[in-house]
Amino acid sequence: MQFGMIGLGKMGGNMVRRLLKGGHAAVVFDRSPSNVAALAGEGAETCSSLEELVRKLSPPRAVWLMLPAGEPVEDTINSLKGILSKGDVIVDGGNSFYKDSIRRENSLRLLGIGFIDAGVSSGIWGLEKGYCLMIGGEGELFDRLTPLFQTLAPNDAGFMHCGPAGAGHFIKMTHNGIEYALMSAYGEGFEIVKKSPYGNIDFEGLARLWNNGSIIQSWLLEFVEAAFRKHGDLSGIEAWVEDSGEGRWTVREAVDFAVHAPLISGALFQRFRSRDRECFSERLLAAMRDEFGGHGFKKSE
Repeated sequence: MQFGMIGLGKMGGNMVRRLLKGGHAAVVFDRSPSNVAALAGEGAETCSSLEELVRKLSPPRAVWLMLPAGEPVEDTINSLKGILSKGDVIVDGGNSFYKDSIRRENSLRLLGIGFIDAGVSSGIWGLEKGYCLMIGGEGELFDRLTPLFQTLAPNDAGFMHCGPAGAGHFIKMTHNGIEYALMSAYGEGFEIVKKSPYGNIDFEGLARLWNNGSIIQSWLLEFVEAAFRKHGDLSGIEAWVEDSGEGRWTVREAVDFAVHAPLISGALFQRFRSRDRECFSERLLAAMRDEFGGHGFKKSE
């Protein structure tokens, strides 16, 4: 299946690679010429503008955006409105706020252009392991793009039509809120061990132990093990943990829906606190974010 990809960063570039390996045909665009050039050597058809990308796609076109939430997505969709045709579809695979996705779908529908909001999870590991896809939009559009979803996902259980426009980004937002809480729980547990009389334990070995048959084993705990293996006692990592914005949105929605969500709320506030002081658990959170998402971290001086 032919598709266009706009945004070839850590996620978008590897998604194109996985789709190319699956036999799909890609037309790609990015503001960074080096990102475009890298994929040209791997079988993608490249272009230097949105107009050229649209010309190279056969209608009905499928254009996937992997861009930062906010103005980059808004500006790109506004540009595409003037050059796409009735029957084409835009997929927003970034971490957009779900209410923005509802508004964008309504606006595009008036022009006869379809819209899919696709929450994408797997971080930098998606090329190898596949991407978990949480998809919102009309069922007909979901069915049309299913060949792409099947190739991107690790298996047929790795993608799901979650509901109408906005549902995909809402589910991804909630997913990230849960992720915040899980990461904080691991951080707190390891800090309790570190400050106990048994704090000289091999933390890499402990993570590996818990990830073999225990109730708390998880992919995140594999990242914990990798972080200790790479960074030892984490003293080289500053206890500064960024938030992508989705945790804030999750907490705001919990307030609006009157949902008791102390774990997710506390995990968000912990990230704010990390920027004012240093502690072991927050060093571990920073290291985990880098392991699964390639987000980087501040190095201690």
